Amino acid sequence: MNPALEPTQPKPMRLHPRVDADFAVRLEAGTRSVLARAVDLSLAGLALHDPAGELREGDFDRVSLRIPGQSRELSLPIRFARRHRDRVALAFSDLDWDDLFCLARYLSPRL
Repeated sequence: MNPALEPTQPKPMRLHPRVDADFAVRLEAGTRSVLARAVDLSLAGLALHDPAGELREGDFDRVSLRIPGQSRELSLPIRFARRHRDRVALAFSDLDWDDLFCLARYLSPRL
């Protein structure tokens, strides 16, 4: 069979779709903090631009971010999910309802 005619496998659907992001975030662990740039965001987590490969698993346990158009800064518990090339994926853990609604208000009109 011609490979061009073979059926392709659909990409798996994400539970929480991502939207592009371009804002600063602060990663925190104790008194240590580092600024980074968000490249996408979902209800489940966010991806950061890390071309130098400086962000590693276990380095940080919280992320602080001010979502554009929102009045308050969020400080969310995170865990390292994976690294792919120059990006690091972080997953949110234990979001409270206020944080979840704040994220949803930003994300929903962009989906």
